[in-house]
Amino acid sequence: MTARTRGRRLTTSIAMAIAAMAVALLPLSPAHAAYGADQPVYLQLVSNDGNATQLALLDGTVAFDDGNTKYRYSLRLCWQHAYPAPYFLINVNGTSSSWPTQTGTTSYAGCQQAFLYSGEVNFGSTVSNVRFDVTGGWFGSNGQYQTRTKSTGTYDNPYN
Repeated sequence: MTARTRGRRLTTSIAMAIAAMAVALLPLSPAHAAYGADQPVYLQLVSNDGNATQLALLDGTVAFDDGNTKYRYSLRLCWQHAYPAPYFLINVNGTSSSWPTQTGTTSYAGCQQAFLYSGEVNFGSTVSNVRFDVTGGWFGSNGQYQTRTKSTGTYDNPYN
């Protein structure tokens, strides 16, 4: 064997050993969180002046990740007879409210307009539960403008 061949083999062996150690020392990629089953969301907001005027309908789904820090939603807000258009807020853990992300509009029977919302939210800490608060306004039979906010039930995170 020549010195050159022996040197090449030694260099190759050292390079392979260094590569193997580098691969072994690389941090593992974090596992992607898996989402649980979609929970159905439904809330019909009606006026509370005795006329029970349908103001808005919120429906869709919410799901939680098994890492306890994220949730996702896919919702439709049907604008029925509210004035102006109804809106809703997302309430996390009973203390933190945020605006949802509107992703479009669509036509839907019984709606002046249907607003579509979807998103994945990384809350940054433990998500124990989520609630949706829908607000709509109307002119009552006495001509006075009124508003009402109604909350869905609380959607609990099944992972905590």
